[in-house]
Amino acid sequence: MALLKKEKVKPVIRSAPRSSVETSPLRPYLQPKLAPCMDRCPQGTEIRRVLMTVAQAQKYERPQQEAFAEAFRILAEKNPLPAVCGRVCPHPCEDACNRKEKDGALGINSIERFLGDWALAQGLDLLREGGGAFSEKIAVIGSGPAGLSCAYQLARRGYSATIFEAFHRPGGMLRYGIPSYRLPREVLDAEIDRILRLGVELRTDVAVGKDISYDRVRSEYDAIFIGIGAHQGAQLGCPGEDAANVLSGVEFLRLANSGNPVRLGKRVVVVGGGDTAIDAARVALRLGAQTTVLYRRTRKEMPAIEEEIKGAEEEGVAFRFLASPLEVLKENGRVAALRCQVMELGEPDESGRRRPVPIAGKECKLEADCVIAAVSQRPNFWGLDSFFEGGWAKTDDSGATGKDKTYAGGDALSLGLATIALYQGRRAAEAIHQRFRGLSAAKEPALPLVRSDRVLLSWYQEALRHQAAILEAGERLEKPWDEFTPTLPEAEAVAEAQRCMSCGSCFDCGSCWSYCQDQAVLKSVTPGEPYRFKLDFCNGCNKCKENCPCGLIEMR
Repeated sequence: MALLKKEKVKPVIRSAPRSSVETSPLRPYLQPKLAPCMDRCPQGTEIRRVLMTVAQAQKYERPQQEAFAEAFRILAEKNPLPAVCGRVCPHPCEDACNRKEKDGALGINSIERFLGDWALAQGLDLLREGGGAFSEKIAVIGSGPAGLSCAYQLARRGYSATIFEAFHRPGGMLRYGIPSYRLPREVLDAEIDRILRLGVELRTDVAVGKDISYDRVRSEYDAIFIGIGAHQGAQLGCPGEDAANVLSGVEFLRLANSGNPVRLGKRVVVVGGGDTAIDAARVALRLGAQTTVLYRRTRKEMPAIEEEIKGAEEEGVAFRFLASPLEVLKENGRVAALRCQVMELGEPDESGRRRPVPIAGKECKLEADCVIAAVSQRPNFWGLDSFFEGGWAKTDDSGATGKDKTYAGGDALSLGLATIALYQGRRAAEAIHQRFRGLSAAKEPALPLVRSDRVLLSWYQEALRHQAAILEAGERLEKPWDEFTPTLPEAEAVAEAQRCMSCGSCFDCGSCWSYCQDQAVLKSVTPGEPYRFKLDFCNGCNKCKENCPCGLIEMR
């Protein structure tokens, strides 16, 4: 029996009998890996942990509601707007999901939305971190996702944060750029109110640089975060666009989403292929106009979210591809038609998409009572010009501009997803906190990425994706401003979470323990903790690695 005590055994002596001879000098170890969904998420959300918290509640005899609450808390560590993001994020995480190689990617977005809605229904508040209040005050310019994220992360750490918002209501592009049928205002308002309840002060109808000077803000606050949105639309750059009924996409959406009447006429042409163009086209259709989207490439190259393009097609929006505006034709100072250059696709440009090339001598004309230019947009700098060189603010990796204790993020840096803006707001808040408290930036360990070829796909049972039913186009247009995609029911949300393969992280499946004939694998006495190895019992057969479904086990 003395041989079983490892400390008394010389390295060359075996400490335990074996059921077979040594097959390899290699021994197993646990190598945590980064799941591809987490790698692709701009926020770095702990997606795998969220999903497995929901999925394994029943296995560990845990109340499901308790698991929902914990999963929400994990989300809220980095994202105070899960119900919003669950509706508007194009979910790049799902594009990277390893399960798409088997029976379809996880509905990560649907589960985030479910948890966000569940937390609102339960009245769950956002939590503060431990510690007291700090004396430093921070001004946040803009109440879009970047500004809200920054204010939230500062408030939960104990700082006094004041948001200055140029418009009458908070939310930025979430409110003024996204139609209510995609993002109900009661959902947006509820998640913003939850941030404000942490003690964040909101001052609306105050444009810094216009209604109050930047210098005054700088003198009254210890740090400043610029998170203004890109509310200024780009022009078409062709003759005639000074007509009264030529609008930018962001201007049109801001008017429509504010409830202001917009005189469109019968025929509307929307120029562009991005999300703003598709949103503008669907809103114009809902306002009663015959709507056509004009895009200089083909449908394949459109950068808009695929579901939104498909939705527009189903609702009756027409598309005219491979054409670009040459001139806005006017009658009595108003739009009468749009003269266009017919294009063809050439070689790829720097974006990777094939470049549109004019076909000499070939033109077309589209009759129109209104033209909406949704080709690009940028921030309105007002009195913040010194921070915007070349049209955008410049920062270091922490979000610091290097000027006047000021940080920036969101559309102030470049056009991007709401999740990118949320990350940039959080990043700046963390940098501000570190600066005030004299802390060093924490570095997360770099983990290897686990691809589908390291996941044992055959181990997992076939389980098709749970998808919320979308109303038919006719039903949508009967109530044009109502949300038409429901949140997953609780049972389906749980079942969808259970499709997660926990790529790169132990989920207590027991395969390694079952396949080891040498009793070299130890189950943990604590449910949910990874298994351990008795390496003195191991003969290097590699069965544990070969049969680990999630790809956690490696040999060395």
